[in-house]
Parts: sequence; structure tokens; C-alpha cells
Amino acid sequence: MKKSRAKEISLKARKQVFGSLSGNNLSKFHGEGFEFAELREYQYGDDVRKIDWKTTAKNSGKPYIKVYNEERELNVVISSLLSGSTYFGVKKPKYEYIIELVAILGYSAIKNRDLFSHILYADKLYRKSKPSKKVYAVNKEIEELAKFDVLGKPANFKDWSSDLNKYIRKKSLLFMVGDFVGDYNLSILAKKHDLVVIVVRDHFLENIKPMGEIRLIDPGYLDSFSGNLDEETIKIYKEALLENDKKLFKHLREVGARVIKVYTNQDPYLQLLKRLK
Repeated sequence: MKKSRAKEISLKARKQVFGSLSGNNLSKFHGEGFEFAELREYQYGDDVRKIDWKTTAKNSGKPYIKVYNEERELNVVISSLLSGSTYFGVKKPKYEYIIELVAILGYSAIKNRDLFSHILYADKLYRKSKPSKKVYAVNKEIEELAKFDVLGKPANFKDWSSDLNKYIRKKSLLFMVGDFVGDYNLSILAKKHDLVVIVVRDHFLENIKPMGEIRLIDPGYLDSFSGNLDEETIKIYKEALLENDKKLFKHLREVGARVIKVYTNQDPYLQLLKRLK
């Protein structure tokens, strides 16, 4: 990616995050940045979602709620998986869209005076930044991501999750961003952190039309192959992708993680604003 494009991404994200109205921004992340303080009887106007039903049942149905003290800051960690498969995109490549998401989330963390750090992964760990509250830290990560060459790097989900578990020791609000096509197990990360998975896709790849005989190159392994992209082949491909996503969403529900699916033709800021609210 050209340096000028990275600068454009940075300026646009900063304008969206820092220029938005207080009631229309992402700065107040809803992570588990709270610690339990006490139980008390429910009072009119309290949030019913905070009712502790177990304690309520023990007290003849008299409702009690959990009271929390907000911690001073969240540890916001954003990890991007820029494998070769993110090279593709009709309107824009998936890797560029992922960089935009990192920029928006990073600046939002800084605006909220939370600690921000970024971990870049593909087939292995490529970069791990130190936690910071400085805008410069986000600028630097955008620059490094823009220079990163995704071609020839297959996705390594197993080592990605195990390395994140190893390197992120403090309980964090963890965003994992990638196209998520493959095998994964995020149960340990979801148990240890407040996990949000952002799946980035391109509409074209989910709605491929017959093209006949074509030659393709795998951007992850750089292997080339020829084949007939007919209706039957496309049907098999779509069924496999659908099964991949069913498995992913089911797994994330079971481990208690949140998931957001976005497409490269959608505005990333508006999608995050809508989904994270």
C-alpha cells in the first residue's frame, strides 16, 4: 500500500473518532472494565439486567442487583491477521479494510484514555506494540500495517490464538480482526479476555458467478492452479464457506465471545458504531 493511502486512512479515522459528537462515538467501549463491589436491593430505576437472580431466589423473590465499580481504564488490544487471503477485494482489498478497522478502534481507545496495543499476525507473529495512550502509537501501527506484504503468508489460526494467549497477560478487551476462513479454537482467549471477533469479507467471494476455465493463484501459498469454475464447483465452494461460518458463529456463541461480520463495501466506522452499540 502507498504511504499516501496510509495517511489518508489515518486522517479519515481520526476525523471520524475525534470529530464525532459525544453521544455518537465508539470511545466508550463496553468491555469488562468493571469490578464487583456489592449486592443491594433493587430500587426503582435500576437496570433490570443487573439483577442477580440467584440471590433474588434465595431471598423469597426480593430482587437484588450487582453493583460494580468502574475501573480506571481498559486494556484494549487489537490483533489483525493479515494473511494472503486478505489481498483480495473488489472495491478495496480486505487487508486495507482491516487497517481501517485497526485505525478506528485504536483512536477510539486513545480518545477514551484507555491503553492501546496492536499485534500483527499472519503465518507467524510479525509485530507486537507496547501499550500506550498516545495518538502516535496508533499512527505508527497504521504505517507498519501499510508496509506489510500479505502475499505468500498463509493464515495460522492455531499459533495466532496460542501466541495471543501467551503475550496478553492482563485481562483485556481483545479485538481479533481477519477474514476467518479456517480452523480455530478461541475458548481460552474468550475465557481470559472480553473477546470481540470482527470477520471481514468481500461480497464477491460469497456471490461468485460461473466463469468457465480460469487460472487462479493462492495468495497465501502462491500456488497456481487451473480449473473450471462452473455452477457445480461454485455450489461446493459456497457450501464449504457457509459451513465454515456456521462453525465459527456457533463456536463463538459457546465460548461467550461477540462477533461482528462486515463487508469491504461498507463504511467501517458506521458498521462498528452500529454493531458495538
